Amino acid sequence: MFLLNSLYFVPKGWGESFSVIHGSDEVKSGKPSPDLFLEAASRMGVDASCCLVIEDSLVGIKAGKAAHMQVVVVPSIQTESDQYSIADYVIHSFLDFQPQIWGLPPFDDWVMKALPIDPIHFKGSYKNGFLEEISDNNASDIPGQAWSVYFGWVDSDSPNRFKIVVSIRWDCSCGSFRRNIQACFINGSNEQICDQQIEVALVGYIRGFQTMQNPLTDAQILDDDKSIAEVCLDSAAFSYHRCSPAKL
Repeated sequence: MFLLNSLYFVPKGWGESFSVIHGSDEVKSGKPSPDLFLEAASRMGVDASCCLVIEDSLVGIKAGKAAHMQVVVVPSIQTESDQYSIADYVIHSFLDFQPQIWGLPPFDDWVMKALPIDPIHFKGSYKNGFLEEISDNNASDIPGQAWSVYFGWVDSDSPNRFKIVVSIRWDCSCGSFRRNIQACFINGSNEQICDQQIEVALVGYIRGFQTMQNPLTDAQILDDDKSIAEVCLDSAAFSYHRCSPAKL
């Protein structure tokens, strides 16, 4: 089931993807009241306690919990993710969602322990194990929900193309919220591209971070991450990305 603020704004084609589409204008009170979710459970013919809600807002979480449902949240505002801890499970991106945890069938689009993604392109510079994003318009080209371990390709002034693994997270340890991008090159020497502008194309997702545990430890790039990335980037499943230039 998919829930909307109004049935007048159902995106084209979504009717074929959901068995029931329900609007908040069909119930007495909207979120954070549980009315919307309770009506949804009733229409599906299931007990509310057996339902899983995926939300992105605080009022939505409150509504789901008031209906006695399990709630997974993907914070719409990453800088305020700590406020969403009342949910049963907090993830930074839907890529982190593991349906098998909730007794649902696992996704079948993973390839050798990694998930192919639409390429994330950005420019940057590398120094001392970290990437600093360079933007032409002061706006980041990396999605705000990108808070995980990824891998991909790097182009620079060098004729060689490099394989890279990155760990992307938000860091507020210095009093301000800023993106932290740890990077590790799988092939080639880091010195070849140090302090020069590079172009990055991330094409695969490996894992997210356990937000309720130590984020600094969890965000470290592991040897297993490097092994997964190297095997995937050499595989036929990622050969399309490999043959396509990573230019922006």
